[in-house]
Amino acid sequence: MCSLLRGEEMCLAQLFLQSGSAYDCISELGELGLVEFRDLNPSVTTFQRKHVNEIKKCEEMERILGYLLREVKKADISLPERDVNPVAPLPKHIMSIMEQLQRLEVELGEVTRNKDKLQRNLLELTEYTHMLRITRTFVQRSVEREPLQAQYEEFPFLEKDTMLEYSSMQRLGAKLGFISGLIQRTKIQAFERMLWRVCKGYTILSYAEVEEYLEDPDTGEPSKRVVFLISYWGDQIGQKVKKICDCYHCHLYPYPSSNEERNDVVEGLRTRIQDLHTVLHRTEDYLKQVLMKASESVYTWVIQVKKMKAIYYILNLCSLDVTNKCLIAEVWCPVDDIPTLQRALEEGSRKSGSTVPSFVNRIPTNDAPPTLIRTNKFTSGFQNIVDAYGVGNYREVNPAPFTIITFPFLFAVMFGDLGHGAIMALFALWMVLYENNRKLKNTRNEIWNTFFEGRYIILMMGLFSIYTGLIYNDCFSKSLNIFGSGWSVKAMFTEGVWKIADIRGNRFLTLDPNVTGVFTGPYPLGIDPIWNLASNRLTFLNSYKMKMSVILGIIHMSFGVILSTYNHLHFRKKYNLYLVFLPELLFLLCLFGYLAFMIIYKWLMFTAKDSRLAPSILIHFINMFLMQGDGMQPLYPGQTGLQVFLVVIAVLSVPVLLLGKPVYLYWLHNGSNRIGMYRGYERVRRNSEEELYLMRAHDMEEGSGHSDLSTSGERPTEEFDFGDEFLHQAIHTIEYCLGCVSNTASYLRLWALSLAHAQLSEVLWAMVMRVGLRMDTTLGVLFLVPVFCLFAVLTVSILLVMEGLSAFLHALRLHWVEFQNKFYSGTGVKLCPFSFSLLPSSFEHDGLL
Repeated sequence: MCSLLRGEEMCLAQLFLQSGSAYDCISELGELGLVEFRDLNPSVTTFQRKHVNEIKKCEEMERILGYLLREVKKADISLPERDVNPVAPLPKHIMSIMEQLQRLEVELGEVTRNKDKLQRNLLELTEYTHMLRITRTFVQRSVEREPLQAQYEEFPFLEKDTMLEYSSMQRLGAKLGFISGLIQRTKIQAFERMLWRVCKGYTILSYAEVEEYLEDPDTGEPSKRVVFLISYWGDQIGQKVKKICDCYHCHLYPYPSSNEERNDVVEGLRTRIQDLHTVLHRTEDYLKQVLMKASESVYTWVIQVKKMKAIYYILNLCSLDVTNKCLIAEVWCPVDDIPTLQRALEEGSRKSGSTVPSFVNRIPTNDAPPTLIRTNKFTSGFQNIVDAYGVGNYREVNPAPFTIITFPFLFAVMFGDLGHGAIMALFALWMVLYENNRKLKNTRNEIWNTFFEGRYIILMMGLFSIYTGLIYNDCFSKSLNIFGSGWSVKAMFTEGVWKIADIRGNRFLTLDPNVTGVFTGPYPLGIDPIWNLASNRLTFLNSYKMKMSVILGIIHMSFGVILSTYNHLHFRKKYNLYLVFLPELLFLLCLFGYLAFMIIYKWLMFTAKDSRLAPSILIHFINMFLMQGDGMQPLYPGQTGLQVFLVVIAVLSVPVLLLGKPVYLYWLHNGSNRIGMYRGYERVRRNSEEELYLMRAHDMEEGSGHSDLSTSGERPTEEFDFGDEFLHQAIHTIEYCLGCVSNTASYLRLWALSLAHAQLSEVLWAMVMRVGLRMDTTLGVLFLVPVFCLFAVLTVSILLVMEGLSAFLHALRLHWVEFQNKFYSGTGVKLCPFSFSLLPSSFEHDGLL
């Protein structure tokens, strides 16, 4: 809990790694994920570092593994379970892994190329078969139309005037030729126009569409093709036709000159296609065997190569000592994990067989350590909410432990509905129960991943919504009468207040709680269900929720101001308690805390009998600042004097907040009693890096610039700038004082969102569900089924998803702006430990794993 509240205590340490055991030591540290390495060679470029060749080999192996994974995925072969976590291979085993991958790549490449070649040949033979079959129909139709011209049976669609032209061309020595092939269906119209324009009518084009889809050899996608046959006169026209066919990427095939030749070609094609099918089937079987064998080890290779590359990357961050026999690394490490770090170095030295052990040495530093906050699967979601605002400074109070309660509670105040909260809680509970399911964890749907990672947040929001739904007594816009209403209509008749004629002559009647027996007492839990039937229900709930929002907001902001004391005490800035914390708290409580007091006092002191005499809190609060109100009825005796006193205290706290800290720091730096003192406290011997850091690095955050306490004690004291400190404090004072007003008003969103959610739920019930329930015919039951389905869909999509997201965002804003800015700066740096489990993988990003 201490780590979650303030983060781990960090230290800077040096690792002395023997050259022979450095690889194994880094591997052990990568498995543990304890430390963050610093770059000791910032002036050396990436390509000039020692292990750049090893990293290039790892990148080459990653390229081969990417090729293997793409082929395995293309073949629809499932990878084995990912439970294996192999250790990083030794450097001497890198070449053997490289040779295996290269050999597998060459073999797989040859088989793949042979398969592609066979498929292309099969496609060409299939297209040639379709061409011969369809062009035969051209010739048969031509013979049927011109039975007397048997000598020109190979010429399609030959008409009489064309015969005369042909005779003329034959006398001039022109030669009749044919070109046949296939073209994409989308290009045939443009192809036909081009032939007509270029060849001046000396060609005849016949075409027909192939019934089945054929695979495009370039893209691999199925497409429609058209078979065409072009008859032309003369070699020059033939050359033009061939060039046009090349421009339109036509697949040309030889056209047989006679029926006998056509039959021989068709028979030969049939035999070759059968042989190709057999060979292709065997090739695919062999390819599948190769891929199945590769898939058994590819995941292990991916992990091993990723670890090897990461280790060499870390080794490039280290520096050599003067003897070139030892590597020196600097790491940020939690103080509590120093023994574990030492054991990991000893284990790495033992595995490598080194006779000289590696060891760790803590060193002092002036640098601000990174922030490490340990989380589990429950607290990680709430910590991510805080980190999205900003990573906390080193050892600063972390809002996440309090956010675990306050965030779902404020969400539930805006989302309060028993039914909707139960649906949300059940959905989150299902995700929690099946959180180890790989299909749920490893999906690539970003929206689903967002919901799944926040399953515990959703569960808490659902449970708190159930609670606030019980308080509001609201379940799908209906109230639950569990304990029986505290209001009775019978007493109005018993006491003779109402008559039968009153009921018949009035649509609305008012229950008088002053009549004996009408109001027997408050409802045991939440709001009385009779308010769901009242015509003034909205007025009552508006008043209740608005005042409740103001009270919750003031409590939330006051709690944030109180949490700042933990920072002041921990960072040894006790003067901030008197010059910052106390004025802030007095200003907030004397004005807005007094407002909450008046609300509660009015609730407790005024009953139904004297409710008409109750004064307006808003008018009294305004008159408090105007120093007026003598002619008005006071809320309690001595109200005017107390209000004047509170306003004076609030006004006086502003100059204290503005000038107190800058003047004190100026006196501290220029006073005569600074010898042997630091900020008014005697300098004592420090036993931890944290204490040294507290006396030094955090001064920069307050603008005081006390950095005279260096490790050696020889650093010169930085000059104190009163102007900078005063400007910083002035901005803080203006922001805080104005923020108290705006932040209090901002909490009214709790009332607004709660009202909007309740009204949307009521509208949805009245316009959808009530329509189906009012049908009293036999078909009413059948009609109720689609009505209920529509009601369920609208409830989930609008009230749960859209309204839930809206309430989530508003609760997020209340925590970031109104709560955290009272004590949380969020300008730190998060610790990025060297851990194999946290390393990103390009294969997972590309969906190959």
